[in-house]
Amino acid sequence: MSQLADRPLGLRERKKIKLRRTVQREALRLFASQGYDETTVEQIATAAETSTTTFYRYFPTKEDVVLDDYYDPLIEQTVASRPAGEPLMATVRAGAAAVVAAVEADREENLIRLRLIAAVPALMARQAIEGRKTFDLIARSLAARTGHSTEDYQLRLAAATAAAAQFEAARYWAEHDGAESLADLIGQALTAVEPLLQALDRRGPPLADG
Repeated sequence: MSQLADRPLGLRERKKIKLRRTVQREALRLFASQGYDETTVEQIATAAETSTTTFYRYFPTKEDVVLDDYYDPLIEQTVASRPAGEPLMATVRAGAAAVVAAVEADREENLIRLRLIAAVPALMARQAIEGRKTFDLIARSLAARTGHSTEDYQLRLAAATAAAAQFEAARYWAEHDGAESLADLIGQALTAVEPLLQALDRRGPPLADG
């Protein structure tokens, strides 16, 4: 998303980001107070003081207003900025830490989002698709740092385990009303991935042809 870009944002872009956040915030407030299925796009637009046309410009479906976030680009940006040769575990933990900080910055809204995803079948189904996108992103990031193909089985296994472990930690955090530290839960989850990442480190980059 544009707020993650390196270049300074213009006034028009800042206004778009502000409106997008307002729509999402009002939607989550309504979902929490009166239910997901009971809340209409028209009600969300009214609460955000905008039109349904504008709502759909930012969010193609009602599901998107719950699922939309900038965490995948944040992971990609963080991983790309890490020092060359850094152990993969340190790189993955840095990416996770950046997401945890972003989640905690909008703690109550993210608790609502995660509870909705767990409770609404349509959101749960869409989250499975989004989770696959996160897996693909982690796989590409690991491939870029190791020189191995995204088709490498060991790399794919590490990426899948990292994605699944972090999703489960987030679900557990929401189920328990954020009572436990999300950073600690994510840290514990990533410990399960450490042997796979260490194995990739030990293999080193693939030998060049010829």
